[in-house]
Amino acid sequence: MITISFLLREPKSPEPTPIFAFASFNGHRVKVPTGLRIAPHQWIVKNQRGQAKGRNNPNGSTNDRLDAIETALTECHDTAVAAGRLPSPDELRAAVALKEAEPAPVARVFWDYFTEWISLTRAAGQVRTAQTYATAARHLREFGQASGTAVDFDLITPAWGDKFTAYLLHTAHQTDNTIQKHVTRLKRFMKWAAERGYHETTGYTRLTWKRQEPDIMTLTAEEVEQLEALELPAGGYLDNARALFLLSCYTGLRYSDLVSIRPEHLRGSTLRLTTQKTRETVTIPLQSRALPIVRRMIAGEVRAVSNQKLNDYLKELGERAGITEPIEVIRYRGGNRESTTLPKWQKLGCHTGRRTFVTLSLERGLRPELVMKITGHRDWKSFKRYVNITEQAVEREFARVYEMPMSLKIA
Repeated sequence: MITISFLLREPKSPEPTPIFAFASFNGHRVKVPTGLRIAPHQWIVKNQRGQAKGRNNPNGSTNDRLDAIETALTECHDTAVAAGRLPSPDELRAAVALKEAEPAPVARVFWDYFTEWISLTRAAGQVRTAQTYATAARHLREFGQASGTAVDFDLITPAWGDKFTAYLLHTAHQTDNTIQKHVTRLKRFMKWAAERGYHETTGYTRLTWKRQEPDIMTLTAEEVEQLEALELPAGGYLDNARALFLLSCYTGLRYSDLVSIRPEHLRGSTLRLTTQKTRETVTIPLQSRALPIVRRMIAGEVRAVSNQKLNDYLKELGERAGITEPIEVIRYRGGNRESTTLPKWQKLGCHTGRRTFVTLSLERGLRPELVMKITGHRDWKSFKRYVNITEQAVEREFARVYEMPMSLKIA
């Protein structure tokens, strides 16, 4: 009878190390190279026979290879015994060498699965989301290279997470909200991979980082009117950018949905489309100022531009329109508050339009659940981050309810 076990050459090595087979029979013990290598942290000894961790993850192909080698050694031994002798070490090594000559399945690693996740997201039409996932992957790679810390399914634990978030905070100089987003995206990937049997670990579920809710910047109704009234050359790049932005202010559409409007989405005086990000189907009544812009888009008179270009153009538009009110921009790093004051136009971006729509709709009396229906928000927690009821709106409503003169200021 023959017994096969597998051992590592350097069990404490930080790098992948060779795997050897040991064949034991009739008092003999023969060491046989397998031609395989593995990182020690991915190796376990089970039932006195070493194997790679997890058969449903990237190590599955390694274990399949070890099974094939065990079978080859057993068959070599049994053939020799049937002939009335014991197998020689050379015969055993030759049997394994024949297996090594067979094409080995290509083992997939952590990054292969991350790339698959990004590709599937992009293929589903969620291009912007796929870009954020790619950014998270880049930071993970840079963290591994800068810190010398391995990145793999079974290594992602709270202790590993402490190193990753420390890198993002102190080396990548990111804010608390950005760090929280990267942690959330990593956990989302790990959950996706676990659902497909790519790993069996659970430590990732305890990764955490505290998000600090930022102040929401929106335009007032008066500032929207300033943009509408701005004299611009018809058909120029700023006129085009203004049309896109105002349509977002009038409808609450995200950039990705805004530039995807097609003729089939317009139904009389409403838009009905499936959002790119959440795949929610929304129906948006078009106010009188929005309908002409939608028709111009369908006619090709309003052109789609990249998100980054549109953000640049909006800042130029805001400065020209005199949207210069000073605003305090607050950020948190490691729980520490950082504050700067900027003219409002410097913070204008594509998403300002969506937030402006939410805030102005609520100020004008539209019920929150109706606004959520239009914007496609599923819960109040995510919706409330878009709400920025202005001081002017509070003053108007207070005066209306209590019949106070508008000149009376709230202390």
